[in-house]
Amino acid sequence: MFRPMTLSLVVVAAMALPLLSQDSNSDNKTFDVRSSVGDLHVGADADAKKVGVPLYPGARPKVDNKSDSQANLSILTEAFGMKLVVANYVSDDAPAKVVDFYRNKLKRYGQVLECHSHKHGGDVDVHDDDKDSSTSKELKCDEDSGPVTELKVGTEDNQHVVAVEPGEGKGTHFALVYVHTRGKQGEI
Repeated sequence: MFRPMTLSLVVVAAMALPLLSQDSNSDNKTFDVRSSVGDLHVGADADAKKVGVPLYPGARPKVDNKSDSQANLSILTEAFGMKLVVANYVSDDAPAKVVDFYRNKLKRYGQVLECHSHKHGGDVDVHDDDKDSSTSKELKCDEDSGPVTELKVGTEDNQHVVAVEPGEGKGTHFALVYVHTRGKQGEI
């Protein structure tokens, strides 16, 4: 259960997200809070480097008028920590080329799991580690058919995911995702 001050940071984060997407003309879309209870960062300052992988050659940020296509959120307290980085891109190359590129690049984090789903962004599973903080669950495919290829590596509390789907007409849309969580122990 969240302590009251920790819950306050989560509420502030939820309130800050809409503010970032309202001012689409601003280059500095970040919101930071530092307090004795913990630290909070909410921003549109996500990119491939912050996810921990190189950017596919020739890829460019996906432009979406409905919402920001990049998100960087971190909450760090004594009780728990969470970091989420999501960056969306497009490429003129075929999805298979993008998948091959990232399959090779993700190997540095461990064994790469390839899943197939019907929707982009699929499932990123994260569970608290109060029960047994010494182990983390392995990633798995929840679905294994569909046009979206998801490459996953790591564990539920420290994972890299690349979701690749065919673009409209030609080309590819892909999302790079990094999720790291911890309980009372550990670093982010």
